[in-house]
Amino acid sequence: MVNLSRQAAIVGVAESKLGKVGDMNPLQLQAMAARDALKEAGVDKSEVEAVFSAGPFAYMQSISVAEYLGIIPKYSDSTSIGGSSFEAHIEHAVAGIHAGLFDVALITYGSNQRSKKVRPGNRVDSFPFEALYGVPYPVGPYALAAQRHMDLYGTKSEQLAEIAVATRKWANLNPKAYAQGPLEIEDVLNSPLIASPLHKYDCCLITDGGGAIVVTSGRRAKDCQTKPVWVLGTGETHTHLNISSMPDLTTTGAVLSGKRAFEMAGLTPNDIDLVQCYDSFTITVLLQLEDLGFCEKGEGGKLVENQNTAPGGALPVNTSGGGLSYNHPGLLGIFLLIEATRQLRGECGERQVHDAQFALCNGMGGFLSSSSTVILGRD
Repeated sequence: MVNLSRQAAIVGVAESKLGKVGDMNPLQLQAMAARDALKEAGVDKSEVEAVFSAGPFAYMQSISVAEYLGIIPKYSDSTSIGGSSFEAHIEHAVAGIHAGLFDVALITYGSNQRSKKVRPGNRVDSFPFEALYGVPYPVGPYALAAQRHMDLYGTKSEQLAEIAVATRKWANLNPKAYAQGPLEIEDVLNSPLIASPLHKYDCCLITDGGGAIVVTSGRRAKDCQTKPVWVLGTGETHTHLNISSMPDLTTTGAVLSGKRAFEMAGLTPNDIDLVQCYDSFTITVLLQLEDLGFCEKGEGGKLVENQNTAPGGALPVNTSGGGLSYNHPGLLGIFLLIEATRQLRGECGERQVHDAQFALCNGMGGFLSSSSTVILGRD
């Protein structure tokens, strides 16, 4: 395996307007975030040599973004594997930098799905072997995984609710979070069932928003205005599309992507100071924590008990408030990387994890279908 550790760094991150943005379209949101990320890094738009973007909100995504921004890149990547696309883009950007193909890469995403009330994808013709039988997308497949985990390991709805409550506590410390205010375990359990055993507050938000990340070679990073956050380890995989083809409903591809990322970084789960993992649903978090090695398979429910992942807990998880309370504009993966970068730079104010040195980001796409892991570290 080629070791890409410390070959490249994240030097700029930014969000666009979040929540409900009205008349702004996805390209405008991406441009807003790209402008601010480049400005933060001290990198001129003319220096961008590689453009990465994903999502269903533009035709030929990276081409559309590059045209809108006025960039003619020498490298383009529209790899789209759902919410984990942007962690995969980090790996591809680092590989391209290592190969000498470019020095400066821009990664973007944007969606106005809440304002326009549009949820692309999840059509019957996309899943002809399942949708005809009434599977509700996207929640149905995750409900199946949750029920299977409960049946095999005795996981309880109260334990899943711990995750929703913990992320709300983080969101209450984040002025940009869309959902704020008190949330207790009883509130989660008493909220309407969406697809048994998942309740309303087990499910992510539906918001608008855009994000951007600037990645450069180590050489170029030395001249940037920000503290570089180094890419230490990466890994990616996908195991299925239809949930009926998932090899094991309780085991995700994070087993593979996480193992590769940890090996590349030369670290273990015990070294990680904070985790940003995709929280489309509470069960998504629990499965990833197990599969990434933060506990044994089946022990995720115990791991998250007693608000262990909340502010003040032993394992800070989704410190922005995550997709459950901060922001979820269709694909969340880019925002995991933005939050991790800010935490490692010590910029998160009340929600700052003390002396954070190593952060793990794990994106999940589809129906627990794809997994991409990125381990980041500061100087």
